[in-house]
Amino acid sequence: MPVDEAARGPEADPESVARKILLDQLTGQARSRKELADKLAKKLVPEEIATRLLDRFEEVGLIDDAAFARLWIDSRQAGKSLARRALAHELRRKGIADEVARAALDEVDPEDEETAAQALVAKRLRSMSRLDDATKTRRLVGMLARKGYSAGLAMSVVRAAVQAAAGDGADDGAEQMPESLP
Repeated sequence: MPVDEAARGPEADPESVARKILLDQLTGQARSRKELADKLAKKLVPEEIATRLLDRFEEVGLIDDAAFARLWIDSRQAGKSLARRALAHELRRKGIADEVARAALDEVDPEDEETAAQALVAKRLRSMSRLDDATKTRRLVGMLARKGYSAGLAMSVVRAAVQAAAGDGADDGAEQMPESLP
C-alpha cells in the first residue's frame, strides 16, 4: 500500500510535499491562490517554499485568480441565483483581489440578474398563496436581499410579481362567476 509523502515525516522533501498538496487541491476544481496558500500553511509548509511554488504554479497557469473568479461567478449565479453583491462578498472571502473581482463582476449582465430575481420570486410565490400581500412582499424582498439583490430591484420585481399573482387570482374568480345573475 503506497504511503502518502506527507505522512512520511521530516525526511520527506518539503517542496515535494507542497507540490503534491497543491496538485491534489487543484484536482477536480479551481482554487484561488489564497485558498492554496492557506492549505499549505495549515500543512506547515515553510512560507518561502509555499510562495515559490505558488508563484511557479501561477506562472504556468495552474493558478489564475481571474479565471477562478469568472468560474465562481458563473457557477454561483446558475446554482444559487446570487446577485453581484453576494458574489463580491464570496470572492472576497476566497481571497480574490477587489480589482480582479470587480473585473469579473462587470461581466454580469444586469438583465440576467433581474431575470434570475424574477425566477426566484415566481418559484417562491407559488408556495405563498395563503399569505396576505404584505407578508408575501416582506418575505420575498428579504429572500432577495439575502441573495445580494439591491433593495430597488427586489422591490420592483416583488411588487410586479405580487400584483400579477393577485390579478391572476381575480381573473380566476371572475371566470367562475355565472354570466347572468337572477
